[in-house]
Amino acid sequence: MAEEPDPEAAVAALRSAEEGSAAQRTSDHYRVSQDLPARFNHPGWFRGYRVKERNLLFRTTNMDYGAKPPTVHEMPTSFHVSPHAFSDRLMKFGMYRNYGINTVMEKSYVTGPDNFITFLDTLNFRPSYRTQGPSLSE
Repeated sequence: MAEEPDPEAAVAALRSAEEGSAAQRTSDHYRVSQDLPARFNHPGWFRGYRVKERNLLFRTTNMDYGAKPPTVHEMPTSFHVSPHAFSDRLMKFGMYRNYGINTVMEKSYVTGPDNFITFLDTLNFRPSYRTQGPSLSE
């Protein structure tokens, strides 16, 4: 029987790695703005980075780069808020809706731009496949 990995050892290794990365701050290495959110000053707070065992044949460099948590050197040093006026208006009133009636007659792609016979007109649809045009007398 194969031995299972010790979960306590794995948890201890993760905690020691977290303590080392949690102690580092972006402000310890770089000059940061006063209004920088706390999540950018503490790169150890970002979760969800773990290495999943993948097939080596299908491994890409983006998988290697995306599996690593950010360091203090990759965190932003300033943060600029974008205005939310457009989103706030949509949240209050909703998207614009056009309640007009569509009166445009769709043209047939089968026989060209001058033919208005559609598949809903069952009597004239089959004759409209002719290159000379539909025969309404048949």
